[in-house]
Amino acid sequence: MKKLMKGNEAIAEAAIQAGCRFFFGYPITPQNQIPEYMSKRMPQVQGCFLQAESEVAAINMVYGAGGAGARVMTSSSSPGISLKQEGISYLVGAEVPCVIVNMVRGGPGLGSIQPAQSDYFQSTRGGGHGDYRMCVLAPGSVQEAVDLTQEAFDIADRYRNPVLVLGDGLIGQMMEPVDMDKAAAYSPAADLPAKDWAANGHRHTEAAPRAIINSLFIDPQVLEAHGLALQAKYDAIAQRECRWQEEQLEDAQIVLVAYGTTSRIARSAMRRCRARGIKVGMVRPITLWPYPEAALRKTIPTAKDYLVVEMSMGQMVEDVRLAINGERPVHFYGRAGGMVPTVADLVAQIEKLAGVEPIPPEVCQVRVESTLNDAARKADEVAKAMNDKFNEIGQKISDALNNPELKEKAEAAIGKVDQAMGVMGQKLDEAGQKLTEALQSAELKEKAAAAAHTAEDWASTLGAKISQAFEGVGQKAEEAAGAAQDAVQQAAGQAAPAVEKALDAAGEGVQTAADTAAQAADAAAQAAAQATEQAKQTAGEAAKTAGETLEGLIGSIGSTLDAAGKKLGDMIESGELKEKAEEATQKAGEFAQNAAQTVKKGASGLFGAIGKLFEGVKKDLRDIEAEQEAGKSPDDTQGKEGD
Repeated sequence: MKKLMKGNEAIAEAAIQAGCRFFFGYPITPQNQIPEYMSKRMPQVQGCFLQAESEVAAINMVYGAGGAGARVMTSSSSPGISLKQEGISYLVGAEVPCVIVNMVRGGPGLGSIQPAQSDYFQSTRGGGHGDYRMCVLAPGSVQEAVDLTQEAFDIADRYRNPVLVLGDGLIGQMMEPVDMDKAAAYSPAADLPAKDWAANGHRHTEAAPRAIINSLFIDPQVLEAHGLALQAKYDAIAQRECRWQEEQLEDAQIVLVAYGTTSRIARSAMRRCRARGIKVGMVRPITLWPYPEAALRKTIPTAKDYLVVEMSMGQMVEDVRLAINGERPVHFYGRAGGMVPTVADLVAQIEKLAGVEPIPPEVCQVRVESTLNDAARKADEVAKAMNDKFNEIGQKISDALNNPELKEKAEAAIGKVDQAMGVMGQKLDEAGQKLTEALQSAELKEKAAAAAHTAEDWASTLGAKISQAFEGVGQKAEEAAGAAQDAVQQAAGQAAPAVEKALDAAGEGVQTAADTAAQAADAAAQAAAQATEQAKQTAGEAAKTAGETLEGLIGSIGSTLDAAGKKLGDMIESGELKEKAEEATQKAGEFAQNAAQTVKKGASGLFGAIGKLFEGVKKDLRDIEAEQEAGKSPDDTQGKEGD
């Protein structure tokens, strides 16, 4: 994905992605964003950023890091690069690879901070002392600056030589979209040699002798041999690393030659003149050294004139003249001091060479006001078109909703739904009728009567069990408590464990009896309710019989409780219990008394609840008998069935 970045910052990030982990520099406009960016990013990648005390110090720090085998970079602008020239010459002489960035500004002297191309000689001829060359890369856009910066590290390592990236103030300061994903995916070239020459602290061995980074050779023959070895390397660079771009040269009679930012202006002028029928093309050198002489010479058969465009008083024009070698006229147009040539300037120069009438200057100027008005007009047209389209869509929706065919289909669907609902209602009526017939059938009534008899038998059995459980619980519980208290007083302090055990057994017996009674009462109530429901659908005689049976159950509860009480009394008065009671304590006696009172209260409440329950059952049975005598049917909705 592309990202909008300023040229200087994009170059810095490209260097980091190329493996640069050391940067040494000193601030100067218009390249200051490079060291500023490096100061933030280098610590994030475990790299080293250092602002040196001067450009001289910075270039010698580059010498040290490069001599240790690290990828290292520095940057500056014209006067600062001049200060670095001695160190650059040392780097070349010692064959230490590094990357140097020069964002050229106007000169000579301190000059200005505006863009220029007046450092061409210094860059391509070796600005320092001695015979040396550096590969010089001249980007024409921010994206190309990113690409060439990363290539510069590979070229430097491949030939053990510094590489110069030569931009101008415009390239460094302009913002353009760049593909930083591509930059992040960079990997070093596969043909790079190992840095076994580096002074990285390795131990001296015969296979890896001591590394010496040096450019001093006292013996002239040795220095000459070294110079020849360097020249052979430069020849290899010239043969393999030359880069350029050709545009519309097939029939070009006028060939423009420009690099960097100026090439973009020349390209616009070329296209305008092509639109008028003027046969013009362009050669854009990407490497200023090695210079693309062969590319220029290929254009000689069709070319009549060459026009070199620079932001200087004329420096690259000399290399063009050397390449053409006098076979065609070579013209020059340049602006200096930070001034930038315009498209109109170049179109006028091309018209003059082509011998055609000049285009009015206003045609070559960008009319800001008219351009903005055109943009606003187009925006209005787009908005109107969108509004019309939305209106059209809304009308189609409205027409669809008001379509008689659609309405007819909707009404038909509603009719089908109504018909389905009618059929459903009819089915429900039929099901209800069948249910009524089933409830009135003799077979069902016979089954209901049989169920009532079964319930009657079950209720009798349940009543007997309730009577057996509750008979005499209240009275005998009090007697048991009294007897226990007397026994405790006779043998206080002697038999506490036995009494506690006996009372626990008695309490559990009472609790079990109470639980059984409660369960039996619930079951009796449920059985009575079921009997009531079934009695409503059968003859009244079954209901009357069930009522009499329940009354018998109530009468038998008393005698059953008496029998239970007698059994409990016999157990208390037995010799074994008295013997154990003699070992009880006063504390156990108090506990027994409290337990007896609690049992008494619980039994009284339970008997009251049972009495109320049976009173309700008797009332329901009396109501059923009254309805039977009045001739109401068992499924009468005004009867007790709803309760």
